[in-house]
Amino acid sequence: MNKHFPRLDKFSIFKKITNIKEPMPIIKSAKKRQKTARKATVRNFKTKRRLKTAIKNLTKSTTLKNFSVVQSNIDKAAKKHIIHKNKAARLKRKTAQNAKKLGLKIDQKKKKASPSKKAK
Repeated sequence: MNKHFPRLDKFSIFKKITNIKEPMPIIKSAKKRQKTARKATVRNFKTKRRLKTAIKNLTKSTTLKNFSVVQSNIDKAAKKHIIHKNKAARLKRKTAQNAKKLGLKIDQKKKKASPSKKAK
């Protein structure tokens, strides 16, 4: 059991990630880098897992709330460079198409043009 992330121990992938036997570096900065890399790997894993479960939840029950959760999770993953921005765009388009097929009405919010300031 991992003392830092006990809830993630149920995932076998997480166990593989954290139990990788790497040679212990001698240099102090390399030790720190290894520690940070492991933390980043866990963080990326959590974000990917969150994205996958959100997509599954959308296919189970198609609601506007689930759709917005999926869209925001895709944006977060792209912002953190966990998935490529083009892949994020493809996923968003694909989820929107699937949601429409399942009968969800998606309203695109159009931004109103801001009123121009008149010079006095």
